[in-house]
Amino acid sequence: MKEQPIFSTRAHVFQIDPNTKKNWVPTSKHAVTVSYFYDSTRNVYRIISLDGSKAIINSTITPNMTFTKTSQKFGQWADSRANTVYGLGFSSEHHLSKFAEKFQEFKEAARLAKEKSQEKMELTSTPSQESAGGDIQSPLTPESINGTDDERATPEVTQNSEPRAEPTQNALPFTHSSTISKHWEAELATLKGNNAKLTAALLESTANVKQWKQQLAAYQEEAERLHKRVTELECVSSQANAVHTHKTELNQTIQELESTLKKKEEEIERLKQEIDNARELQAQRDSLTQKLQEVEIRNKDLEGQLSDLEQRLEKSQNEQEAFRNNLKTLLEILDGKIFELTELRDNLAKLIECS
Repeated sequence: MKEQPIFSTRAHVFQIDPNTKKNWVPTSKHAVTVSYFYDSTRNVYRIISLDGSKAIINSTITPNMTFTKTSQKFGQWADSRANTVYGLGFSSEHHLSKFAEKFQEFKEAARLAKEKSQEKMELTSTPSQESAGGDIQSPLTPESINGTDDERATPEVTQNSEPRAEPTQNALPFTHSSTISKHWEAELATLKGNNAKLTAALLESTANVKQWKQQLAAYQEEAERLHKRVTELECVSSQANAVHTHKTELNQTIQELESTLKKKEEEIERLKQEIDNARELQAQRDSLTQKLQEVEIRNKDLEGQLSDLEQRLEKSQNEQEAFRNNLKTLLEILDGKIFELTELRDNLAKLIECS
């Protein structure tokens, strides 16, 4: 049977520095999946973690191992077979406690499995030892020690009786060799299964990389399209600046016309005063009246120009308001696209972390 995962969690993986034996060296750039595996064929529990297609933890749990909590979110254990110390950094104390409980549980299960295996080995070896002991003891009977009449007469019979114990004495090594052979066959089958798993994980990772490259190309095309759109909006914004400049010029012209109108009104008042003061001078009054008529005509012309300018200003304001509404709409669309792009980037980051 293949190894099956029985518990999984996520943590940052570290190994002790082989040179200093003091500092921790991170073996994963981010949190990875750390799993307990159980091999029912060999009754073996292992801790395995893959970073992509690379196995960064492959530790077989033995009864003499101890998992130590060194802080609220960090724990470690020593693996004498791998000649290293593994460290795990968890996101919370709850995850650390759960991992430590499972470690103790599977360590106890490994101890019981080892004891059962030893008992089975003892039961297997006991019948062979008893049969061997019976064959060995048979020559040690009084007759064999003192010698019978036949044995004294024919010592060759005693010499020929000794080889009978040899097959029984060789039975125990043969059984032990068969057990070792089965053990290594199971080990080889496990290694083949792990190799198949790693190969499948590598193929899956390669396929995911291709898919991510295609998605990245699509995101780059979308970013380029949005960049062009932003450029177009900047052009529209420059046109809006031109409209704003034109509006400013119109406002200045209106102010100048209002100032001129005010001056003309002051001039009219002055002329009226001159008319009141110069009633006696009819000729001057006529002349002033004529001037007043000319000024009124000019005033009407100015009023007509002012009315035209006011209409143009109102039209310009309406156009500017419509342009602002269009610009707001475009900005909302742009914000939506940027938000979608941000979501896509976050999803891509989550997808990378999950893989």
